Amino acid sequence: MSEILMKKQRTIKKEVTLTGVGLHTGKEVTLTFKPAPENQGYSFCRVDLEGRPIIQADANYVVATQRGTNLEKNGVSIRTSEHVLAACVGLEIDNLLIELNASEPPIMDGSSKFFVEALEKAGIQEQEAEREEYIVKDIISYKDEASGSEILIMPADEYQVTAMVDFGTKVLGTQNASLEHLSDFKDEISNSRTFSFLHELETLLEHDLIKGGDLNNAIVYVDKELKSETMEKLKVAFDKDAVAIKPNGILDNLTLHHTNEAARHKLLDVIGDLSLIGTRIRGKVIATKPGHFVNTEFAKKMSKIIKLEKRNKVPQFDLSQPPLMDIIKIMEVLPHRPPFLLVDRIIEMSDTHVVGMKNVTMNEPFFVGHFPGAPVMPGVLQIEALAQTGGILALSTVPDPENYLTFFMKMDNVKFKQQVLPGDTLIFTMTLITPIRRGICHMQAYAYANGKLCTEGQLMAQIVKTKNI
Repeated sequence: MSEILMKKQRTIKKEVTLTGVGLHTGKEVTLTFKPAPENQGYSFCRVDLEGRPIIQADANYVVATQRGTNLEKNGVSIRTSEHVLAACVGLEIDNLLIELNASEPPIMDGSSKFFVEALEKAGIQEQEAEREEYIVKDIISYKDEASGSEILIMPADEYQVTAMVDFGTKVLGTQNASLEHLSDFKDEISNSRTFSFLHELETLLEHDLIKGGDLNNAIVYVDKELKSETMEKLKVAFDKDAVAIKPNGILDNLTLHHTNEAARHKLLDVIGDLSLIGTRIRGKVIATKPGHFVNTEFAKKMSKIIKLEKRNKVPQFDLSQPPLMDIIKIMEVLPHRPPFLLVDRIIEMSDTHVVGMKNVTMNEPFFVGHFPGAPVMPGVLQIEALAQTGGILALSTVPDPENYLTFFMKMDNVKFKQQVLPGDTLIFTMTLITPIRRGICHMQAYAYANGKLCTEGQLMAQIVKTKNI
């Protein structure tokens, strides 16, 4: 797989507003896109409610997926969020505040077209921070056994999406749509409108759930006989003098933008729903019979995987390069000596962090008794090695480190995740949680071996001048 240069995050240059009606509520809605700071992602703000509550576009806030993806946080909801979010992703915008004076964005023409146009009108602004991107290395999938819907993602050089749908009707059977490059979203996908079947439309009208719908914002596929009484209901619902079926099996007053517009709209929905992962993806998505439920369940799964990998991410260092400090220089700073000197090299160090290394060999004296026939490095000695590494950073803040010692004060949230065995190379990273004050050093500690996190914890120590002991 080829490497791709890191891209900068993007937002819009100025705010922009558009108005329309909500598909399900029928109420007029004003939506305003506003620039947002780096690393904020997408957020919705309900300006019609007290306190102007904000709901992040996060898969964990999904509460319903029938006829759209609905979010809720602390009792505040956003309905049918997917078309707006798809436009944001399609234009490769990373940070955006979306203000609404109702629970539902305007349906417009049932696509993302008008949102794309508004965002382009506002202009796109590059920001300083680099865009975070999750690079897919293995196939990840989710299947809804009840519906047979499945989504998987596989490694690819960029974000790609394929939607394969099968509606099981004569008027609209199997369709496929693909997006090879996000840069093609505007021209190939954004104007693909939402659709419904006649039997679904009748149910929605009976339950008063499609007040904002008309023949200009939803394609209606006629999958059953259009009876005279149904015809009259549709004339009233759509405020038309007459309603007829076109030769391609859809109600009149709409011309398809694409022969596979239904599949393209499903692809649009996938893009919008997967934005709820909260991280850009480099990989190819293949969605079979996609729908909002399977889309958002897959988004939740991906979000969990990414958060777990972030937590356990192993930093990479070139151990073939000369160290910042070898064992001789380490002994000029630390008072420890073999067999209790447990760090061999310092790889890098700044004002706020230090990285150390230890080669664990069978010659370590503790292996004699821990354990005979099954040598394992004691976890407490891993903590000691981390503390010694952190001690080098702490002692680097004084002009005469040879006259100081470091003493443990406390350990919090210590966890041992993997055994450390003879032959392992341990990498220690220590990062200041708070600046060093009055000799108190509080650090986040991680120990890695064989590409895995072995030990973690928060360590606090104090540097003390030897004459004060």
